[in-house]
Amino acid sequence: MLYYAIAFLIIALIAGVLGFGGIAGAAVGIAKILFFIFLALFVLALLFGRKPRV
Repeated sequence: MLYYAIAFLIIALIAGVLGFGGIAGAAVGIAKILFFIFLALFVLALLFGRKPRV
């Protein structure tokens, strides 16, 4: 998931340099959403992925 967020960020940067503002804005929005989903899943994996001590 983080890979896709970085890919959309790179697409946004290239589109912004070439002057495609609408495409760049959309790609940045998608990258932000994917990054926050990745972050939430990462935190959940840290919290619930640990084995209890006996």
